[in-house]
Amino acid sequence: MEFRHLGRSGLLISEIAYGNWITHGSQVEEDAALACVRAALDEGITTFDTADVYAGGRAEEVLGRALKGERRPGLEIFTKVYWPTGPGPNDRSLSRKHIMESIDASLGRLQTDYVDLYQAHRYDYTTPLEETMQAFADVVRSGKALYIGVSEWTASQLRAGWELAQDLKIPFVSNQPQYSMLWRVIEAEVVPTSIELGLSQVVFSPIAQGILTGKYEVGKEPPAGSRATDEAGGATFISRMMNDETLTAVQQLKPLAQEAGLSMAQLAVAWVLQNENVAAAIIGASRPEQVKDNVKASGVRLEPGLMKAVDDVLGAVTERDPAKTISPARRP
Repeated sequence: MEFRHLGRSGLLISEIAYGNWITHGSQVEEDAALACVRAALDEGITTFDTADVYAGGRAEEVLGRALKGERRPGLEIFTKVYWPTGPGPNDRSLSRKHIMESIDASLGRLQTDYVDLYQAHRYDYTTPLEETMQAFADVVRSGKALYIGVSEWTASQLRAGWELAQDLKIPFVSNQPQYSMLWRVIEAEVVPTSIELGLSQVVFSPIAQGILTGKYEVGKEPPAGSRATDEAGGATFISRMMNDETLTAVQQLKPLAQEAGLSMAQLAVAWVLQNENVAAAIIGASRPEQVKDNVKASGVRLEPGLMKAVDDVLGAVTERDPAKTISPARRP
C-alpha cells in the first residue's frame, strides 16, 4: 500500500481507502462487513470513510465495531455531516446546532474520541458559510476532529470555504467528489482550484458503482447480489449508467485491462490514482475478495498510451460537465 499527503497537510492516508456507503448496515450483513474491514486492514488500508447518514447511522456503528481494538493512531477515520439524521427540522444541514450535535453522535457510534477528517457532505445554501466554518473550527479546537473537508463542492464554494478556514486558522484539506473514467466533472474547475488552494480529492465511486468491472452486459440480467439489484438504494444510484451505450463502451475496456495485466476493477482504481490531485480512491465491497482485488491498484503506473486508449473508448459516454456538481438548493 502506498500513501499520499492529504492536501498540504502532514497527514498521510492510504491511497486506497475503504468506504461503507450503501454496504454496511444495508446491502451486506454485519459478518460480511466485518470480514471486508478485516481484509482492508490486512491489505494495508488505514483510511476508512463513512457518514452519519449511511444506513441511518448503522454504517458508523458497524465500522466502529469493526475497528474496535485496532491501534487508533494507526488509523485515519473520516465521517460526514449534512443530510437528515432525524425527523426534526434541525436534524439536517450545516447549521451550528446540527454540526455540534452530529459530531458527538458520530463519535459515539464510531466508538472513538475523534475523527481524523470531518466533512461537509454537501454545500448548504440555507446556512451562512461563516456559521458552518466557525462550527467546524470549534469542532477542531475541541479535539473532536483533526482536519476539515467537504464533499461535492464546486470550485467557487471550495474557494469561499478555504478563505474562511484561513481566517479561522483551521486545516481545511480536502474535497470528496465522485470521480471515475465515466464521471470526470471535477477536472475542468474543481481540480485546478484545489491544486491552487492546496486541497486534495478523496474520490468515491472510482469503479462507477460496479459498472467499470464489466459485470453488467447489454441484454443480460444483473448478477445476483450486485449493486444494480440492491433495492435498499444501490439500484437507484447506479441506474443512470445502466444504459446500452455505456455498457457497450465499458466492455471495450476488457482487452486494455488484460494487456496491462489488470482486472477491470484494478484498471478503474489505478486510473483515478493517476491524477496527482487525488489523495485516495474510496473502494466499497460486499466480499473480502473484492477488497483484495482492488488494493492491487495501489502503486500502479499506467502508460500514456493506455490512458489515451481509455479516453478513445469512453469518450462518447464520459460525463465532463462541471455543472453536474450540485447541492440541494433547499434543506435536505
